[in-house]
Amino acid sequence: MATRNAIRLTLAAADPVAWEAADGLVPYPEAMAAMDRHVDGIGRGEEPERVWLLEHPPLYTAGTSAQPQDLVEAGRFPVFKTGRGGQYTYHGPGQRVAYVMLDLKRRGGDVRAFVAALEQWVIDTLADFNVTGERREDRVGVWVRRGGREDKIAAIGIRVRHWVTFHGISINVEPDLAHFSGIVPCGIREHGVTSLVDLGLPVTMDDLDVALKANFQRIFGMPEHDRGA
Repeated sequence: MATRNAIRLTLAAADPVAWEAADGLVPYPEAMAAMDRHVDGIGRGEEPERVWLLEHPPLYTAGTSAQPQDLVEAGRFPVFKTGRGGQYTYHGPGQRVAYVMLDLKRRGGDVRAFVAALEQWVIDTLADFNVTGERREDRVGVWVRRGGREDKIAAIGIRVRHWVTFHGISINVEPDLAHFSGIVPCGIREHGVTSLVDLGLPVTMDDLDVALKANFQRIFGMPEHDRGA
């Protein structure tokens, strides 16, 4: 496991980061359109950096490296092509998605460091619930050891446009894990998926959000204000 809070892209606490949590399930096309507009606004200097927490209805997304054979059940849920890196992922109720819109020009301009910081954010947040999340050099995401196997508990996929980031992370709190069977998640057949509740932890979405916000502060800088979404 990486050293806790070892990777930082922190700005001064006075720099504004809007921290928002959406109510209900946000349709994927609506979220993409809103994120696209906000990223353009950040690039023009008209909008603050933003972290947007939400849940989606059940759906699959296809990243830029998605392979057709990894869509096992094409008609099960809607499938959306997306500009983020990676392959097929599932989103649905019980999974916390965090779309992270930050200006990397202000944070060192290092995309690799940003991805590492996202991983550390997830790892530190899981540690608050006594879950040891780990990186793997040969696969994206955050993993947990379970006896003789490893399961994925969080996914990471980003895109950067004009040095502004979008997309982000997803952490499985209590999704229907059977929904992942319609795809080969991230093209990895040898390992499964898990969630905080599947690990026996009665964690709520609100519990996770509190931990996400506290660890975001340490790694990226304190959100200046909350806004409803």
